[in-house]
Amino acid sequence: MAKRRLILVALIVLAVGAFFLSGAADFLSLENLKAEQARFHEWLADEPVTVIGGFFVLYVVMAGLSLPGATLLTVLGGALFGLGWGLLIISFASTIGATLAAAIARTLARGPLEKRFAPQLERINAGIRREGAFYLFTLRLIPLFPFFVINLVMGLTRMRLWTFYWVSQLGMLPGTAVFVNAGRELGNLESLSGILSPGLIGSFVLIGLFPWLARGVVAVAKRRRLASRYDRPARFDHDIVVIGGGSAGLVASYIAAAVKARVVLVERDRLGGDCLNTGCVPSKALIRAARVVSELRSAGRYGIHAEAPRVDFTQVMGHVHHAIREVEPHDSRERYEGLGVEVIAGEACLLDPWRVQVTGEEGERVLTTRHVIIASGARPRVPDLPGLGDIEVLTSDNLWQLETLPCRLVVLGGGPIGCELGQSFARLGSQVSLVEMGSQLLPREDVDTAAALRQRLEAEGLSLWLDTRAVRVEAGAGQQGGHVLVVERESSTGETLTERLDFDELLVAVGRAANVAGMGLEALGVETRNDGTLAVDESLQSVLPNVWACGDVAGPFQLTHASAHQAWHATVNALFGEFKRFRVSYRALPAVTYTDPEVARVGLSEKEARAQGTEFEVTRYELSELDRAITEGLTEGFVKVLTVPGKDRILGATVVGHGAGELLSEFTLAMTHGIGLNKLLGTVHPYPTWSEAAKATAGVWKNTHKPERVLGWLERYFAWRRGGAEKSIAPVVPTGLKQSEGKTRDMRS
Repeated sequence: MAKRRLILVALIVLAVGAFFLSGAADFLSLENLKAEQARFHEWLADEPVTVIGGFFVLYVVMAGLSLPGATLLTVLGGALFGLGWGLLIISFASTIGATLAAAIARTLARGPLEKRFAPQLERINAGIRREGAFYLFTLRLIPLFPFFVINLVMGLTRMRLWTFYWVSQLGMLPGTAVFVNAGRELGNLESLSGILSPGLIGSFVLIGLFPWLARGVVAVAKRRRLASRYDRPARFDHDIVVIGGGSAGLVASYIAAAVKARVVLVERDRLGGDCLNTGCVPSKALIRAARVVSELRSAGRYGIHAEAPRVDFTQVMGHVHHAIREVEPHDSRERYEGLGVEVIAGEACLLDPWRVQVTGEEGERVLTTRHVIIASGARPRVPDLPGLGDIEVLTSDNLWQLETLPCRLVVLGGGPIGCELGQSFARLGSQVSLVEMGSQLLPREDVDTAAALRQRLEAEGLSLWLDTRAVRVEAGAGQQGGHVLVVERESSTGETLTERLDFDELLVAVGRAANVAGMGLEALGVETRNDGTLAVDESLQSVLPNVWACGDVAGPFQLTHASAHQAWHATVNALFGEFKRFRVSYRALPAVTYTDPEVARVGLSEKEARAQGTEFEVTRYELSELDRAITEGLTEGFVKVLTVPGKDRILGATVVGHGAGELLSEFTLAMTHGIGLNKLLGTVHPYPTWSEAAKATAGVWKNTHKPERVLGWLERYFAWRRGGAEKSIAPVVPTGLKQSEGKTRDMRS
């Protein structure tokens, strides 16, 4: 196989070399083609088979090798053969050449490029799985990318070459006709005044308008394909029906109402969703209470001595529910109805893409709508673990109904939720054991990030069981009337060890599952991904062109701010997508784990960059060097920034430490608006603040990229100004000041 590849590469190199060395690239210019037009016509009249055959082979070779000049050859074909024969010849030649290019790309590069560009190719493969041949047809009909790029990229996918051929044959036909027609008009020119002929002007106008016209044709084709399966209403009562009143649904409803669209919001439970009722708000209130306990216990290091704190768990939960009630009006029915949103309590089910049946206390009601936005959220995932059904399991949903503090708590899952809640309950007084199947906490983060959190959790008394698999639950088999979680892990010698963990309560935090059942989506052909989320494209459109999804149900990031980010895109694309479509980007999406220390990241981690094959440089700054951290005695943690090698463009930033989520915002702003580390370094930061860590990190980067040659010239220049050459003198560090601290102060000033 390798030998065949080498032979193929050699043949391609020879063909490309021959093309350029022969002067064909220079010959294929509009001026030369026009000058030789008469001779071509004579040759065609004398030897039609030779000319047509030669033209056909030349076109196939150029398209197959992705050589420049195919567009001019198309114009020439129109000038030589006219619209009918020109379109027939070029249509088949271009399609065969495109298929050849795809086959070459597949043979030479699919294996290695699939590994290096897996995320990018997966998006294309997902589009093919979602829309089949119509996905390629859309790319062909709307030439957003050059055809040769589509040939090469599609060759790397799993699409069958026969499917690629016939779809390309149909999809490229309209565009080919436009260019052939332009060539036919050029061929009819007899004088320069003919350049302004209506036919020629119309041909070039058509070339300019073709992408827009094609986009409209594709949209109409999608709607007709949909309408052929269902009975489309003659008129609609609403512009948008939003299903789900969580973070994504509320934002979508707000945006639609703000632009005066008629919108209905359907929620079966409580407005505000998980974030308000069981997620962000209650968990942060609990974390704050637990942090107060920790601060009281460690107050002695500041010279403040207090009695050991006494935790009243009932009052702690009272504080949690008070926080929910205080935030609740922001997400209330009254507020959204005041904004112009019709709010309906009930279960929603799509009868077809335009009809939504709502069943609630007031009976059944069928809503007709131009668009539907699915924002039904997610729920805690409970594993199929033997014996788990014999006990009452805690999740992030029902945890807030606890009335007594668990004495012994086992947390299943070492992700953000498990770490946040595990640390909080340990600080409140529970004996916490945290079980994680992977080798580190926070599996998405880098090893050094997870290690910093692990060190703190172990110091606070949590028992961490990494590389450990839960096997079963034995109800009532534990000491003091508790239960037992049986786990397995591998010893240093490779032996499988079985352990028994006693617990009073088991908190399951192994992820969340999208809420997709019961809405009629499966019957309408709306597919789900392997992780259970709804399959949508980069504009958040499903396989049904008027059904969109956002938030936890769409993934891939189940975060409140990610839901709001998606909701804007889904709503704007639904209402105005026929004019302009916005692709949702997660490049600068921040995420924070609210442990102590906090873990915050935006953009790429080292682990993700390596997986994607992205080259990067790492700049690291320890918070132990930051004056504000020293004064507060909170020196634990670091700032780590990934940049393009040799440049200050930020690829990602990770912050571990006190207030990491707040500090991360400066890096998020920088990534969003293309601000590099040089500009962060040139921004005045107040002293002493935590935000100085961002500037100090930029200073570390600058110090490693300083122009040594220029500095050498400057050193000699200043020596000359002083009156002669002198030896370099090492900088004097004041007594009692560490060298690292001196560097920090130099960078700050």
